[in-house]
Amino acid sequence: MTEKLSKYNNLTLRIITGLLGSAGIITAICLSEWGYFAVFFIICFFSIIEFYKLVGLDGMVPQKVLGTFGGILIFVLSFLIEKQLVSYRLYFIIFPIISLVYMIKLYKKFERKPFTNIAFTFLGIVYVAVPFALLNIAVFEEGIYNYEVIFGCLFILWASDTGAYFAGTYLGKRKLFERISPKKSWEGFFGGALLAMIFAFGLSRYFHTLSLWQWLTIGVIIIVGGTFGDLVESLLKRSIEIKDSGASLPGHGGFLDRFDGLFISAPFIVAYLEIFK
Repeated sequence: MTEKLSKYNNLTLRIITGLLGSAGIITAICLSEWGYFAVFFIICFFSIIEFYKLVGLDGMVPQKVLGTFGGILIFVLSFLIEKQLVSYRLYFIIFPIISLVYMIKLYKKFERKPFTNIAFTFLGIVYVAVPFALLNIAVFEEGIYNYEVIFGCLFILWASDTGAYFAGTYLGKRKLFERISPKKSWEGFFGGALLAMIFAFGLSRYFHTLSLWQWLTIGVIIIVGGTFGDLVESLLKRSIEIKDSGASLPGHGGFLDRFDGLFISAPFIVAYLEIFK
């Protein structure tokens, strides 16, 4: 009885947090580009902090402040450049700043593996910040903000997660990748894929920035990329022997848990749009 109540409470928290969070995000990105900027700035910031906190639990000593600053800088510059408020030449500021990581480590006398810690500093930037920075390319077309692509990507991702959760919970029997994530099942994967493709089709009827086939292609990218993104984050947590990346989002864990699907799918989505759109 207690276990059933616990599951019910967790599901209730998951639904409430999901509805409130998605409503806030959608409202912000639909209002203006600055609403979009504020939402993803916050998500990017707390995701990087969570990442460095996790690797710290495993004994690593990344440059948290400089890594967080570097990651946020990349996101902010990407936004300002795509909005055509500043020159692309400002990208060159990034390289000397993040190169300070090497110089700082010279003054850390008692670190056993300084270059391992340097690698984890850069991993936080590449794994978390770069995918969010790439989303700025998807939402701007010659400096003009268009929320349709990011709106659609988020809805497809959420549909995939929701379908996978319920299909996996009530129908899941065949393990998808048991070594990394014992709870994930093929039934959950196909349940999420079905709901995601339904949403992709529905979006094409109302949003005409992309054609039907382009929406369906993005749906496939999100289904596959989102699944791998979830598995990669599960691999990270499994290596540290923890269940959730944090407790910031009741019922969902942390920011990494909630947005891990974007980390792998976003680079593929942007590459597809830039090459084939």
